[in-house]
Amino acid sequence: MTDEDDSFPWPPTMFQEASEQAIEQQQEFLRSMMGGGASGMDMNQLGAMSQLATFKTRVQSGGRISIPDAEREALDIEEGDIVQAVVLPVKRNRSE
Repeated sequence: MTDEDDSFPWPPTMFQEASEQAIEQQQEFLRSMMGGGASGMDMNQLGAMSQLATFKTRVQSGGRISIPDAEREALDIEEGDIVQAVVLPVKRNRSE
């Protein structure tokens, strides 16, 4: 696969770099949460953090996103469950 592959709206290397940046930002956020405040996190907050998943996905028609199987299994998410999502767009140049 080359950077010029027309099947993607942006080059794979650009997607990879943006994904890596997003992961680094999320890790920094978690580090700041762990060390935040004078007392840091209590065990209730730590337990809540274990129920989080970070993954990359593409927006599908109608604005839909899919949660990968591994994350659904790890978090015991089933069809019809209500979940909360935090969306961090991957920055890219659009030629529109």
